[in-house]
Amino acid sequence: MNEEERIISSKEQTSDEKLDVTLRPKKLDEFVGQSKIKESLKIFMQAAQQRQEALEHTLLYGAPGLGKTTLAHIIAREMNSNIRITSGPAIERAGDLAAILTNLEAGDVLFIDEIHRLNRTIEEVLYPALEDYSLDIVIGKGPSARTLRLDLPKFTLIGATTRLSLLSSPLRDRFGSTYRIDYYQNPEMQQIVKRSSNILNCSIDEPSSLEIAKRSRRTPRVANRLLKRVRDYAEVKGNGIINLDICDLALKMLEVDNYGLDDIDRRILKTIIEKFNGGPVGLNTLAAATGEEMATIEDIYEPFLMQMGFLARTSRGRVVTNRGYEHLGYEVPEQNKIL
Repeated sequence: MNEEERIISSKEQTSDEKLDVTLRPKKLDEFVGQSKIKESLKIFMQAAQQRQEALEHTLLYGAPGLGKTTLAHIIAREMNSNIRITSGPAIERAGDLAAILTNLEAGDVLFIDEIHRLNRTIEEVLYPALEDYSLDIVIGKGPSARTLRLDLPKFTLIGATTRLSLLSSPLRDRFGSTYRIDYYQNPEMQQIVKRSSNILNCSIDEPSSLEIAKRSRRTPRVANRLLKRVRDYAEVKGNGIINLDICDLALKMLEVDNYGLDDIDRRILKTIIEKFNGGPVGLNTLAAATGEEMATIEDIYEPFLMQMGFLARTSRGRVVTNRGYEHLGYEVPEQNKIL
């Protein structure tokens, strides 16, 4: 299955675009969770406003669906600034970046999503813009070429990335503030579900909101997507009110279990248990046995299974943990009980 088709995928899907805009918090006080980041941002934004300066350049990193884009919009709104949105892959030439920068006004926010995918040549153009608020343009070619420096208004760059390690050191060093967006805890996820249900005008009881929160893989985007599907189920199969029975039936139909695992997650664990005695098994062998690509297993499926403690990665290969056995209803092997 394509990652974009999974109901519990943290990556943005086409159906999420309108939903994300509708449910996105508009103010920092409405943003649930990430308390340390919010406290820090409040201080820095207030200080910048008091000095009537642009906020320093800010880098946000973390897994997809945790709120990096939302935070960028909130920062722009709190600073009473306009926001220009683009992405690393969309800026193909230095001229594209120059056109964006020269159209900014003082105090504007430029948001670059997936900034680690910027071309290195374009990064070189960006450095003086971030440090000196100037843009160096080369006019002409060969011996007659000359450099023209244009002054830029003082703006704020907000970069977002899911792969901080792929960001070059010179670019990373030019951000004044760097924040890691963490996964959310169940009480925070429940708050998000309740807030979203109010905006969507759907009635949901306390146990149901907690159940959706627990199965959302600690990711707001997944929670909102599940809430939307459960709401649809309640409207067709029930009276529009989401109670625990309706919630369980809807999530069972979606094949999302109590820990947020879907059919593919469970199939990977079952394959290791049933065909390889719980492991260890090499990634190449596991990919062949499950019919999934090695990169897909390693980058998409494994991280969450490891975070939940169902799968362990050893020097000899992948191993299902005791918790993985118990979750799937298998008896833990005797040799594992001794450990």
